[in-house]
Amino acid sequence: MRILVLGSGAREHAIVTALLRERTDDGSPVHEITAAPGNAGIAQDVATVKLDASNPSIVRDYARDYEVDLVVIGPEAPLVAGVADKLRAVGIPVFGPDRAAAQLEGSKAFAKRIMDAANVPTGRAVRATTIDEAVAAIDAFGAPYVVKADGLAAGKGVAVTADRRHAIDHATYWLQYAPVLVEEFLEGPEVSLFLLSDGQVVVPLSPAQDFKRVGDGDTGPNTGGMGAYSPLPWLDQLGLDGDFVDTVIDTIAQPTIRQLAAEGTPFIGLLYCGLIVTRTGVKVIEFNARFGDPETQVVLPRLETPLAALLHAAATGGLGRLPYPRFTTDTAVTVVLASEGYPEEPATGRTIFGLDEAAAVRGVTIAHAATARVDDRLVATGGRVLSVVATGADVHEARERAYEAIGRIRLEGAHYRTDIAAAADRS
Repeated sequence: MRILVLGSGAREHAIVTALLRERTDDGSPVHEITAAPGNAGIAQDVATVKLDASNPSIVRDYARDYEVDLVVIGPEAPLVAGVADKLRAVGIPVFGPDRAAAQLEGSKAFAKRIMDAANVPTGRAVRATTIDEAVAAIDAFGAPYVVKADGLAAGKGVAVTADRRHAIDHATYWLQYAPVLVEEFLEGPEVSLFLLSDGQVVVPLSPAQDFKRVGDGDTGPNTGGMGAYSPLPWLDQLGLDGDFVDTVIDTIAQPTIRQLAAEGTPFIGLLYCGLIVTRTGVKVIEFNARFGDPETQVVLPRLETPLAALLHAAATGGLGRLPYPRFTTDTAVTVVLASEGYPEEPATGRTIFGLDEAAAVRGVTIAHAATARVDDRLVATGGRVLSVVATGADVHEARERAYEAIGRIRLEGAHYRTDIAAAADRS
């Protein structure tokens, strides 16, 4: 197939890498892949094209002119902008929901309404349009406080804090742009589960766990994600009534997809379920409408089933005819290397060294997130610069490889968490 991948981060690099694993008998790539706009790492692997991935007409025209067989939308912004709508209107298969269904991520209030209608277990929430309404809800729920921006916020719209003043300040800031949701605090381990959907059928990938806080021990502000690992060996030890993945499909994913279809907004693409395992069962923290970052970087390296066939089946209504995806028994761990100052004011333009040495560690690949080539230098262009991904026979081996590799990379002022998957390694 001729495949166009939209996006420029480590998630898109991981998608491209998984697609490139599909080879003919003579070792040639099965698919012709282009990324738009890509980054320096993606450009080493496939062709890239500079275009505005969030402009529906530009993406449609490019895909039609170059006879693209499948468009895979990585980030959330093109989805909410309606890129998938334009592509489907001219008959181009696209993995990603229409604008209406993408509101599952684009609006927390919309997601809560869908969950209520579908009887999906989640925390109680109050939508606030003024600071007085937000403060009243904050005080009604009590500490710890959970305040979420209603719209897209690049992973920085959620505050979970015991500090009432911080919760109010967070609400005040985001109310400049849109309403906020004040939610009930839910306690328990968090799990990310990706499910492919063709609008009717859902097919699960492998559970993962990510680490949102910038500092070790889950300290500091929330980020887009500082690391992740998959699978989660402790899921089987939680004493759940039934298999975790089956429970999520039956009580959360399938009811949500069914409700969206009933409302005339079928969800075609990747349903990202951000979940928490509470004492009263599995509940939804949030939905996203695309592959998560950095979880994609640890889920896809373990995937044995060809990714392209899964994505195309979802885009064309054929998931029900495919067997469930297969995964290796290996563990994958990713650690994110971030620029100095991230997440507040990341330094950019600094040179990155040591990638070849890092990639030489057994089982390690490097997914570029915010990189560019300037003359002969590889430079950092944003906050989360690289995802160092390692696979191993178990959590311990994967962690050791990931940290050995990231220790070989040099970027002035860079930082990373040292405790990704540490608790799982000890268990």
